[in-house]
Amino acid sequence: MKRQKLLSYTVFFEPASEGGYTVTVPALPGCVTEGDTLQEAREMATDAIKCYCESLLKDGEPLPVDVELPEPVKEKLQVAIGE
Repeated sequence: MKRQKLLSYTVFFEPASEGGYTVTVPALPGCVTEGDTLQEAREMATDAIKCYCESLLKDGEPLPVDVELPEPVKEKLQVAIGE
């Protein structure tokens, strides 16, 4: 029986304008998925990460380590436009 390795990657869930969420994995370039709900987006992200990493291993490539990113800053700015 194969021994499994537990991996952990940071993911971003961005609300999509048409609904649902788009998910990106900064440590895995091109690893993008989506889901209609946050729960579905998590499940899709888990599957996408697993497939991405299994593909790397199959090709003899090393598994990337998670990237350390600063916390994103979200704020609203008011801008006065003169007429």
